[in-house]
Amino acid sequence: MKRAFKAVLVLVCIIFAGNIAKAQVKIGYVNISVLVQAMPDTKNIQEQVNAYSKQFLDQLTTMNTDFQAKAKTYESKKATMTDAARTAAEGELSDMQKRMQEYSNNSQQQVEAKSNELAKPLFEKVRAAVAVVAKEKGYNYVINTATTDLVVSPPGDDITAEAKAKLGIK
Repeated sequence: MKRAFKAVLVLVCIIFAGNIAKAQVKIGYVNISVLVQAMPDTKNIQEQVNAYSKQFLDQLTTMNTDFQAKAKTYESKKATMTDAARTAAEGELSDMQKRMQEYSNNSQQQVEAKSNELAKPLFEKVRAAVAVVAKEKGYNYVINTATTDLVVSPPGDDITAEAKAKLGIK
């Protein structure tokens, strides 16, 4: 009886191992950037980001105009200024440059954050479409070729076209 039980147990293990060995991992790839650029909402988002960044650009232009005017005034009066006045004017110009640089850096970060905020729903929509296509096609993994450099990939595993169809993009 023990012998028969062991034989059945070994047979079950062999069958189980065979099924596990048969399991294949299916990998597909997609270019998320192509999908996002093809989405109609992308243009609207870009227009919103451009309008938002224009506010910062206008302020930076005003700051630069003020700086240029003060620099021109400084250059024209530099020869007649006392050392203390010259040092004060140079310090003020230096502070203005520093503020402009900080404003520029801060505005770039804010524009990037706004862009990410506006694009997040779009990316989620694209990822959902890719997930549906991957499930329909039986892919275990899907690689984004926009961020990964694939050297070799079979043409049949590119699901970008199917994802475009799911998103209603031509």
